[in-house]
Amino acid sequence: MVAARSAGTLMRAALKPLWRRWLARRIPPAASVRLNQRRIFILPSRVGGAFAVALLLMLLVGINYQNSLAYGLTFLLMSVFVVTILHTYRNLAGLVLKAGGGGAVFVGEQARFRVRLESREREHQAIALGWPPAELVVRDVPHEGQTEVDLNLPATRRGWLRSERLRVESRFPLGLLVAWSWVDLDQAVLVYPRPLEGDLPLSAGLGDEEDEEGMRARGQGADDFQGLREYQPGDSKRRLDWKAYSRGQGLLVKDFAMLSGRDLWLDFDSLAGDSEMRLALLCHWVLQFSERQQAFGLQLPGQVIAPDYGDGHRDACLRALALFGAHS
Repeated sequence: MVAARSAGTLMRAALKPLWRRWLARRIPPAASVRLNQRRIFILPSRVGGAFAVALLLMLLVGINYQNSLAYGLTFLLMSVFVVTILHTYRNLAGLVLKAGGGGAVFVGEQARFRVRLESREREHQAIALGWPPAELVVRDVPHEGQTEVDLNLPATRRGWLRSERLRVESRFPLGLLVAWSWVDLDQAVLVYPRPLEGDLPLSAGLGDEEDEEGMRARGQGADDFQGLREYQPGDSKRRLDWKAYSRGQGLLVKDFAMLSGRDLWLDFDSLAGDSEMRLALLCHWVLQFSERQQAFGLQLPGQVIAPDYGDGHRDACLRALALFGAHS
């Protein structure tokens, strides 16, 4: 029994690449796919298989007893089965699937893939789609209308998350047959590193400690002490005014003026730890400085992003962190 099960597993593993290559030729990846007879497969479902067995038994009873009523009921139900084949196929045929895009996410979140279902000829009822073994999402598509479906996949690693082939199926109207297709909408979602809180990384050779502390606060360096302000997450703990805290004034930090000509750099090489930990720390500080509208630059091995601020700069830095070390 164990040997037979292992042989079956090995056979499925060997046939899977052949199946994928055949599917890639028959249904090539595209941002928009219209289902037709070349892209739809149809077979009896479990309910349909049981129905077929019942018909066979009814036919044997009719033959054995030469009962005209048994013959008539058997052939009537058989005609219903044959007509159901056509209706199940037609419910899927002509359906158009389009990639709707999806926003970037961080590692550990759910990546959202949006799929648009469009009808150009007829209404499509109870269309199910998703990635087995997860439960499929069921939607109706109105005549000459469209429906959008959001499908989720877990983002477990940074970089491009490309969705597998999407299963689209229909068991309408009676559930006796299942018509399905495997569609590749060529969708991908960018996954950023998971932000990790830690000390602010700085480039080497920035000056004395006070200057370094000012750069942590303002991103441009430090010159003269300007006063105290309330503590914000991410501020250097070395700049906390513990005397004010002991007097019951709360957490306050020392504020310094900016030095012109000095830029804040987030430097990969200045950090300790493995690559993923460094990228996670840099991701956290990219988000922190972007939220505060502070200019900063990013230095990665083989890539330098000049100091700037704003949403575009933030997205460029996060993209660089997500694709760091990628070969494609």
